[in-house]
Amino acid sequence: MSITAERRQSLIVEYANTENDTGSPEVQVALLSERINNLTDHLKIHAKDFHSRRGLLMLVGRRRRLLDYVKKHSQKRYEALIGRLHLRR
Repeated sequence: MSITAERRQSLIVEYANTENDTGSPEVQVALLSERINNLTDHLKIHAKDFHSRRGLLMLVGRRRRLLDYVKKHSQKRYEALIGRLHLRR
């Protein structure tokens, strides 16, 4: 369910704006998307795990707020990000 250190580092390198960037909204959204995908797979197997479902909904809300922030500040960055992550919005 959790992200391995190697996968986390590869996501940071892939979505970073600058070399030492670890906290930009793009990186945060990419990390949240990875966690959301892992939890979604977990819930397909364990359908009655309501505690994990609540955590999933909180992660989705956090990702939505970050995406709204990116959209408010730069429409181009927002469109590029949702295209790279294959999100529907």
